[in-house]
Amino acid sequence: MLKKTIAAAAVSAGALFTVAACGTVAQPIQANLAANEVLLQAAQKTQQVTSYSVDLVADVTHPQQGAGKVQGQMKYQSQPELAVDLTLDTVDFGGQSLPGGARAILRGDTAYFKVDALNQMLGASKPWVQVKLTEMGPAAEVQKYLDQVRQFDLATVTAMVTASQDVKQAGTESVNGVDTTRYSGTFPVELALQQLPAEQQERARQNLAQLKDVKFDIWVGSDGLPRKLTLNGSHEGATLNANLFFKGFNEKVSIEAPPADQTGPLPTNPPVQPSASPTS
Repeated sequence: MLKKTIAAAAVSAGALFTVAACGTVAQPIQANLAANEVLLQAAQKTQQVTSYSVDLVADVTHPQQGAGKVQGQMKYQSQPELAVDLTLDTVDFGGQSLPGGARAILRGDTAYFKVDALNQMLGASKPWVQVKLTEMGPAAEVQKYLDQVRQFDLATVTAMVTASQDVKQAGTESVNGVDTTRYSGTFPVELALQQLPAEQQERARQNLAQLKDVKFDIWVGSDGLPRKLTLNGSHEGATLNANLFFKGFNEKVSIEAPPADQTGPLPTNPPVQPSASPTS
């Protein structure tokens, strides 16, 4: 479960864990609304966001498998076509890391990947591998990672926290220079998953269902949009702690495909990896 959770966090996004703690103290937004109503309004407003950036850092621990960390950033746009630019600066688990991190770009129905370890395993001849989503075939593992992009995106996570039945206002803070009101609570995972579109529920369930209840804090600006979200869950000694920072709502983003001379197709016949020699 922890490995899947790391993957989910990884392809979701974000790096550079930064919170600006200075500036004018915010006044509670929409003070006439109950906390759960604020979350519902935030979920509705995120549906109108066509572009944003997110920084993410996720830490996991497991009593047997060890500790893991994913740190990265993602740019997202839904118009004029779906486009995502994901950079993973850190991918560590159980004392092993992914050298050089990873980069993934999605433009419409075409995905581009730059992962040195994956390229070596597949025998790719160019730094970037290009894959049509309609022709994934043997790259099902890559498709799984793409599916995870929406797992912790702005609309998804905001929708999940609306399942909380105990959310309450917890003060005001400045996040990255934006005055916000903080709301704290918990949500039952299964109930939260029901807030998602049907086609997203199963892949989200695969990564979160083993967590009984998830604690969260969400910082909402005066415009009703979330600027920061933390998720904390545990199960039988395993833990997940994720911090997401959202910014650049509806601002123009530049997401370009890599240069053509640096891009090659997905190899159809990956080289056979040598097996370890038996020890005497």
